[in-house]
Amino acid sequence: MTVAVALATTLLSFVFGTVTGFLAAVGGKWIDLTLSRIVDVMLSIPLLIFALIILSVFGSSIPVLILTIAILDATRVFRLARAVAMNISVTEFVEVARLRGEGLWWIIRREVLPNAAPPMIAEFGLRFCFNFLFVAGLSFLGLGIQPPLADWGGMVRDNAQAISFGLMAPMWPALAIALMTIGINLVVDWVLSINSRPSGASAEL
Repeated sequence: MTVAVALATTLLSFVFGTVTGFLAAVGGKWIDLTLSRIVDVMLSIPLLIFALIILSVFGSSIPVLILTIAILDATRVFRLARAVAMNISVTEFVEVARLRGEGLWWIIRREVLPNAAPPMIAEFGLRFCFNFLFVAGLSFLGLGIQPPLADWGGMVRDNAQAISFGLMAPMWPALAIALMTIGINLVVDWVLSINSRPSGASAEL
């Protein structure tokens, strides 16, 4: 269940963060200023404290958990998407599209998004790792995924006292969390290496 919640959270945060980040970069000064200040205010509050407050007030149901973490994580995605789109928006092909009279959403969909895909895909893996660990941490604190749903963080919490008796029960879910995180990071490194590899023509030159 931890993996499913983390994946849903990451997908939702990327949709929201990427769209708003691209909109801030391409939409003009006032849109950029408004969205950036909202994100700055949210980033000024520690992430864990923000999440604990929201979950304490609205409960720890799965929809609330996914929506809370997705909104908080979208601020990080927004920063990266805006920075990448800013670099793309000043290129010649985007200026040509503006001169042709193309609309804002057309430029985002046809010009910015395809060129921003490689770094955003790599960031998706990193954000999934963060959300996975964050969900497991909240479950360990008792505010994440609730019984009877299975969760690795909750398993560590439920079996934590076994360490005092020399039992290894809490170590297995903790090991699963560590292996999942390491595995996702290895996949992200592999994706980055593929994206940074020169093409056949340039390599021959």
